[in-house]
Amino acid sequence: IQAFADKVTSVFVPVVIVIALLTLLAWLIFPDFFGGIVSWASGFIPWVNPRMDQIALALFAAIAVLVIACPCALGLATPTALMVGSGMGAENGVLIRKGAAIQVMKDVTALVLDKTGTITEGRPGVTDVIPVNGRSDRELLYFAGSAEAGSEHPLGQAITEYARSRNGDLSRPEEFEAISGRGVRAKVDGKRVTVGTGELLKEHNVLIKPSEAEIKERLEKEAKTTMFVAVEDRLTGILAVSDRVKPDSRDAIAELKRYGMMPVMVTGDNERTARAIASLVGIDRVIAGVLPAQKVEEIKHLQEKGEIVAMAGDGINDAPALTQSDVGIAISTGTDVAIEAGDIVLVKGELSAVVKAVKLSKATFKKIKQNLFWAFFYNVVMIPLAIIGVMHPVLAEIAMAFSSINVVTNSRRLQRVNIRPEYETA
Repeated sequence: IQAFADKVTSVFVPVVIVIALLTLLAWLIFPDFFGGIVSWASGFIPWVNPRMDQIALALFAAIAVLVIACPCALGLATPTALMVGSGMGAENGVLIRKGAAIQVMKDVTALVLDKTGTITEGRPGVTDVIPVNGRSDRELLYFAGSAEAGSEHPLGQAITEYARSRNGDLSRPEEFEAISGRGVRAKVDGKRVTVGTGELLKEHNVLIKPSEAEIKERLEKEAKTTMFVAVEDRLTGILAVSDRVKPDSRDAIAELKRYGMMPVMVTGDNERTARAIASLVGIDRVIAGVLPAQKVEEIKHLQEKGEIVAMAGDGINDAPALTQSDVGIAISTGTDVAIEAGDIVLVKGELSAVVKAVKLSKATFKKIKQNLFWAFFYNVVMIPLAIIGVMHPVLAEIAMAFSSINVVTNSRRLQRVNIRPEYETA
């Protein structure tokens, strides 16, 4: 909308100059017509003087047109509202990095949410340690914790932290390899260790018995993320990690649904774990088992169906999806790469801030439309008055200044709008 206002302003100035010249010529060519208007207006407008020289009246009218025309109000309509809106957002934990995001946010129809760190707190902890094939808890944690020591993923870091708390020192992994969305492989004390999904282990010919697969299914139904651990391509055990849902996630998602948004959870977790978490927060649509590169494809698919998509995420893997979405919402507690890719940054990382961003977008755009209306209305009314000679140039200057002041004042009224979620004000 700012581009539209700038385009109008760029045309407005030369048009006004032409109107002023035509006004001067019209007064000189049709003095009797305009003189009659001035004589009539002098009866109730004290500053209109019909006894002035005809050329002076023509110059006064032309100058009044130039002075009273106000491209400033048109130019200020959008940036002043955006400035106030951005300030309000910052006060409420919503940093607007790109002004266009405010305009688009109000129209979002699909909100794609990463699970870890967005819906959940992003501080997972190990809940279950289940050794198999004669291994001990200590051995299982030692190999898994050492292998994950090279990982930047929150789940891997949780395993390493827990292993250190139970075992003490761990080994430094060698030949570390992170397989995006599936797990890690590394050498620990010269032994090849694999930590990850069942599919990853099967690729390396690790045998998983039906009883072990049943344990995995049971844990996943409890909303836990499970990982198999293999040493030298032999299953060593199963680890389960759980991440608490953020306190405001359910209420925020419910309010966003009332605004007409369709929440979609996209996660690399398996279907059972993802569904369990989604049911806790009221999300119906879940896309599970998604690799980072596939998140971009899922967003493209939604966009091809006509959805206006916002994506909220916090990890390095989320950055391409944040860039692809119509509005990228980065969680400030996440990685710098994700924050850099975001159009909006949520300072506290709470989903309630997404509700604030939507309400702020609606309120800001409403003010922009009001500002543009009054700017156009002012020019449509005042320029004709200047043409017929009833506006003194000095008064025209005052009116022009007032139109700009009105736009700024109206924008500042945005500060009175309450953008807090309904469940916080109830």
